[in-house]
Amino acid sequence: MGGDLVADPSVAAVVRLGDTVRFTRPPGLAAWAAVGGKKEADGPLAAGFDLLFTDNRLGEETWEQAESTLQRHCVELLLQKADASAAQIDLALGGDLQSQCTATAYTFRGLDIPFAGVYGACSTMAEALGLAACLTAGGAADRALAMTSSHFCAAERQFRTPLNYGGKRTPTAQWTATGAGACLVTAQAGPGQVRLTAAAFGRVRDLSVKDGTNMGGAMAPAAAETLRRFFADNRCRPADYDGVYTGDLGVVGSEMLAQLLTAEGIDLAGRHKDCGLLLYDREAQQTGAGGSGAGCAASVLAAHILPALKTGRMRRALLVCTGALMSTTTLLQGESIPAVAHLVELTAPES
Repeated sequence: MGGDLVADPSVAAVVRLGDTVRFTRPPGLAAWAAVGGKKEADGPLAAGFDLLFTDNRLGEETWEQAESTLQRHCVELLLQKADASAAQIDLALGGDLQSQCTATAYTFRGLDIPFAGVYGACSTMAEALGLAACLTAGGAADRALAMTSSHFCAAERQFRTPLNYGGKRTPTAQWTATGAGACLVTAQAGPGQVRLTAAAFGRVRDLSVKDGTNMGGAMAPAAAETLRRFFADNRCRPADYDGVYTGDLGVVGSEMLAQLLTAEGIDLAGRHKDCGLLLYDREAQQTGAGGSGAGCAASVLAAHILPALKTGRMRRALLVCTGALMSTTTLLQGESIPAVAHLVELTAPES
């Protein structure tokens, strides 16, 4: 769908503006849920979580099984809050950081819901939400579930070193969240529902960063590219929003994002907030450059951003989730780290 798609808003459910998909009859968010672990329980957003665990193993034998259990609790809470059953969900879209998205696959093997796995590393929540909105607005589903997660210990084992190795962390390294966030997207926003008014799927960008401990530096160019195109396509600016949330650039990536956008003549105007910097108290909790992981933005969205929109503390917000698309194999082969950033525009309920 290159270029703009001109459509009659009275007929079409969407209008295409460059890379932006704008919904003429916006899907709604019927409910959301956030689940976290011990680190998240000690963080500044703890009060917004629906469920927090003090034991990151969650009673399971492995960290990988624990992440699936984390997801299962998140889905159960979401359905409970939406007063819905699994049989009423037309499609679940979800992913995680484990190989082949096994945490999510193992979660849904116990749930009788049509499932499509998605992967965009830490960009997965915005990717899943954007796809869910497109599918519901287009009539392919009436209710779609979007969920992502991450687990610190499972991610350390897969991408870095096992915990008992005791390796030192670099100043640019971020702390993978042990958390899950889920949203239930409905075909058209009902009374009192936060609206998903637009989505933009990003383009892969690579600034030739090869350091696997500097995810923020690798992902910032992708975030800048998606935001630049979104503001141009929609003829808007950061000041039009109460918050421009990234997930998760951390300290290093956030500084780089500001520099890249300033060079393009875009002033974030104090609107930018990073989910990785909101989830933890970096100094007190020793989380390095900030939080990260597919569950970081997802849980901050459900525990902090959506409640603020629901209660009217914010009217409009952008969530830009960024993902570093490397693997352990490509890092060992000396490849640079490509990244992508997907965006969703969220609007408070109509008054």
